[in-house]
Amino acid sequence: MAVPESEELIIEKLYEYGERLSESKDKTQNESDYMGIIAVAKGSSKAKQLSAQLIPRYFKFFPNYSSQAINAQLDLCEEEELGIRVQAIRGLPLLCKDTPVHLPKIADVLGQLLLAEEGLERDAVQKALMSVLRQDTKASLTALFKHIENSDENIRERVLIFVREKVFPLKNELLHPHEEMERHITDLIKKSLQDVTGAEFKMFMDFLKSLSLFGEKAPPERVQELLEIVEGQADLDAQFNIEDTDHIDRLMSCLNMALPFYARGASNSKFFNYINKHLLPVFDKLPEEKRVDLLKNLAEGSPYTSAQDARSLLPSIVALIKKYIPRKKTSEEINFTFGECLLYVFHQLAYKAPNTTNSLCGYKIVTGQPSDRLGEDFTELYKDFIDRLNVVEEQAKATNKKLAQGMSEHNKAMAAAKDDAAKADVKVKKQSTSSGLQTCNNILALAQPLHAKAPTFFGEKKPFSLSWAKPPSAQALNATGSKRPASVSNGAAAGGGGGGSGGGGKKARGGDTSSQNQLVNKALASLSKGRTRGSQGKSRGWRRRRHW
Repeated sequence: MAVPESEELIIEKLYEYGERLSESKDKTQNESDYMGIIAVAKGSSKAKQLSAQLIPRYFKFFPNYSSQAINAQLDLCEEEELGIRVQAIRGLPLLCKDTPVHLPKIADVLGQLLLAEEGLERDAVQKALMSVLRQDTKASLTALFKHIENSDENIRERVLIFVREKVFPLKNELLHPHEEMERHITDLIKKSLQDVTGAEFKMFMDFLKSLSLFGEKAPPERVQELLEIVEGQADLDAQFNIEDTDHIDRLMSCLNMALPFYARGASNSKFFNYINKHLLPVFDKLPEEKRVDLLKNLAEGSPYTSAQDARSLLPSIVALIKKYIPRKKTSEEINFTFGECLLYVFHQLAYKAPNTTNSLCGYKIVTGQPSDRLGEDFTELYKDFIDRLNVVEEQAKATNKKLAQGMSEHNKAMAAAKDDAAKADVKVKKQSTSSGLQTCNNILALAQPLHAKAPTFFGEKKPFSLSWAKPPSAQALNATGSKRPASVSNGAAAGGGGGGSGGGGKKARGGDTSSQNQLVNKALASLSKGRTRGSQGKSRGWRRRRHW
């Protein structure tokens, strides 16, 4: 019966194998030495550490034993002792440095090893992955993205974090040649978008927009490609179900994300057709915050509609105007948020298809087309529309007066504030009131030109600042590339708006409703609901599809 060799003897043999291999001019002749190193990888702790260094060092000289060597190294990566695992992980990039055929497998394994909890081990994995990425970025990214597509949930999350924090920031270094590699990673991302959260989708879209492939000088077809990615994520071909709030969240987030692409010339009919067909007919059944979100996104997108879109949307918008702006004065306050949005959208759409308003509002706009319908009598429609404008203007003026009084009180309170907390509280109130004033002023500015029989409509050539947008000089570009006030919920500090359907006591866009002036709190409540955005992460964005 053979007597087991002592640890000292095993270590001594390992050093001998290593020395002979180091000194050999034709290392392929030292096959038995290399096999001895692989065999000892199952020995003592110190032997395993030495093997973890020697197996990768001479790996390229023994292709016939590549399978045994890789398996031995991977076994060492799973050892209980941290030092052995770290040493084995550090050696993995050497297994494919001169034998690129093995790189996809090594990248795949390193992706799995990102689950490591020990800081030293996790650092070793990340450094090894970066080494492999620099060896062959294309193959490495392909292997990593397979984990994002269909891997274990924990592995997928770790790989996503690695890609976001380590790969994306180094895109200029890693993606060479630029056009080829940017196209490759774009294709990988597209495949991964079949199953993502709102935060993940935003992350990927932010990255794609940062590529030169889709930069400011990109041709229209590439901008259209980005829009089509967003449209795909919005599930515009899916059957609409008003009970599916997750889908509605995605629709709102994706519509907001699409706005910058419209500004760059991408075709936008698909989103607006879907909204007109599915969302506007059930507008009253949507949750309050979703209605606010829809109208604000629609307002921001309306300057980019086509004439055909405008003709299709105008009847729905006029119907909503009649729904939310009464013909006669009532005790119920108008929802000024809805009023501002609807009147602004009306202007933009009417600017594109002016004669459509003849049969909707009784206007007399001559374009020379049969659709002018100038021979028909729409007097009653005109009177109805003007009556509604009078009502909303009257309420806006009355609310403006209250807001102005409130602002005066806030100014006095600010002067009397004794500490930072008190000043901050007053500042929120002033911000809300200021936004309310802007909303009311906008309603008055939008309604006034519409009294004429042949009115002039605000179009893209006549700039107009919506109440929730800051002045251009103060605007910050949000992650989607559209101009939004810089706040957590991508909303503006709330203030103006009507009550009625809006309800009271809701959270302000950038402020707390409870801090608003009590005199106008009810009138301003409907503007005060924050907007839900996919960029707010898993808890506030849409869920991954596998969970639906």
